[in-house]
Amino acid sequence: MSEAVFALHHFGRERARGGAGWHKFVRERLGDDLPAVGEVVSKYRPVPDLLWLLEREGADADSVPPAVRARARRLAQVAFLFCSAGILPYWSQIRARLEIERDVRGRIAITNGVEFLLAGLHPKVTWESSELRIASPTDLEITLDGRGMILSPSLFLPDKTCVLVRSERQAGVPALVFSVPLDLNDLESPSEESGVEGDRALAALVGATRAAALRALSESGTTGDLSDRLGISLSGASKQATVLREAGLITTLRNRTTATHTLTPLGLALLQRELPAEVTGPWGHPGEPRAREPRGAAGPRG
Repeated sequence: MSEAVFALHHFGRERARGGAGWHKFVRERLGDDLPAVGEVVSKYRPVPDLLWLLEREGADADSVPPAVRARARRLAQVAFLFCSAGILPYWSQIRARLEIERDVRGRIAITNGVEFLLAGLHPKVTWESSELRIASPTDLEITLDGRGMILSPSLFLPDKTCVLVRSERQAGVPALVFSVPLDLNDLESPSEESGVEGDRALAALVGATRAAALRALSESGTTGDLSDRLGISLSGASKQATVLREAGLITTLRNRTTATHTLTPLGLALLQRELPAEVTGPWGHPGEPRAREPRGAAGPRG
């Protein structure tokens, strides 16, 4: 979802910088939802106006008036629709690029220390005397008090930009998001036809409602989040989560009265139509058993 928020910014304001194929694909995938997305990007600057979507409290705090909360929920729904159209179809490519970035930064930290990593993190970030300073028009000071901080690379955050999320939704600690180079023209566009066929295959395998629930949990969330994203009751969301958990597609972490659901590797693979052969069968069709070779049989190894 964080990439979706930053991609919304790109979709609305940086079309001239390339990525015509991505823009065309996203517009086609959005279909009837395109006007709603267009209204959001015309009224708001996703960075910084929609950064609250990534924060733990966001617009759900008790102090927020009901009318504001309802508008915020609508904005969150539009952002999720955009995520489904513009991020999820490309997620395997995006994730691979982000993992490379993470590994490179990790090696820097291991080899030269965290201070060296922070000092060269981004042009807008400087590290001196145990303070991380971020060039920004906002005057804000945050004391970590040992809580730690998430360093998160982003491909869709505008070039030479970094933003601070004061309380990241999942971990509850500050997150510094920094941009890394992305050429949208390098993204391989999945065809609309293959996307539709994939949606049908997923629905045929787990059912339309559970397929929607699985997509809704592409971003980890509570049962309440699942209820809001699907527009169903809490009891209905709890039932769908139970079925997905028993199928091994999600895992649930409980903290007092809150249950947070996260996709398992199998659930993520299913969502991305990248099922392992043990699940899909040798011909790629869901549910067909795979013939197993007898022990000791010779055969090619990948």
